[in-house]
Amino acid sequence: MCEPVGGRGQGTRRGIRRGLYPLIMPSSRRRFLKGLATAAGAAAVTRYGASAAVAHLAGPGSAPQPPFRGIKAGEEKVVDGMTLCWCPPGRFLMGSPAAESGRRSDEAQAEVTLTKGFWTAKHEVTQGLWKRVIGPFPDRLPSAEFGEGDEFPAYWINFDEAERFCSALTRRLHMSGALPPGWDFRLPTEAQWEYACRAGTTSATSFGDALGAAQANFGGGTNDRSVRARGRSREVGSYPANPWGIQDMHGNVWEWCRDYYHAQLPGGTDPDFYESKGVPNRDGTYSRVRRGGAWIEEEWACRSACRLRYEPHRRSDHIGFRVVAVEL
Repeated sequence: MCEPVGGRGQGTRRGIRRGLYPLIMPSSRRRFLKGLATAAGAAAVTRYGASAAVAHLAGPGSAPQPPFRGIKAGEEKVVDGMTLCWCPPGRFLMGSPAAESGRRSDEAQAEVTLTKGFWTAKHEVTQGLWKRVIGPFPDRLPSAEFGEGDEFPAYWINFDEAERFCSALTRRLHMSGALPPGWDFRLPTEAQWEYACRAGTTSATSFGDALGAAQANFGGGTNDRSVRARGRSREVGSYPANPWGIQDMHGNVWEWCRDYYHAQLPGGTDPDFYESKGVPNRDGTYSRVRRGGAWIEEEWACRSACRLRYEPHRRSDHIGFRVVAVEL
């Protein structure tokens, strides 16, 4: 049985109480026991990660580790320099009402219940975070034309590459102990994305039925795409947060969701269309969903309920992603 690797004398006092060795030990024996504890600690860190190793070495009688779950909506947690916002379990009406301006036919409302809370990244994955977790960009490099710098969102990222980032981030934080066992980072489902975007609101956007230039980075009121194309992404966090503290859910860059695109919104309990293919494209392939609008889009595309399809192998200068931490 491993004893705790704690403060000075902790293991000795416990050993004395159990009668494992006398009160006064030779210095050689103390050195031997210290080395044994250090080796056990190193082995546990290798096997379990830093946080879990503490609990493993302490044994069943030790104080439990604090839970990773949040308590209230919008509560923030910083993990490896990344800020997360808590989205509690709840029920909401997904989609848009028939009278909403800019509404599309695939937004018919459906009631959704999410039985587990989850952590949503406060910001889109940045170029700096991509470099820290993955390293080189997979295709074209970010440029000043579309927004370049460590605090700008990552783009030119396809669906599979976004998923690989989530897997790498999960491994990284499991190894460091910052993310406990039973939790993973991944792309959000459509339901999780819209729930986090709305943050308890029922209007077209989390700021109301109209979206202004001071609230989000989007193409403004013009329907001339050539004019809108003069824009670019902005540094994450440049615009106000929604009621749960999450920023840039409207505009900046489109965000990948894990679901395949279906013509009808998923309703029910914890909907997840990761494996369920929906409407095929004309070439027989299937698209994933993108959400949130982008700097090049009109206001209607930045609404909370707006959803567009996109082939998973494709990249764009205005499509990025955001991660969520979910309990498995």
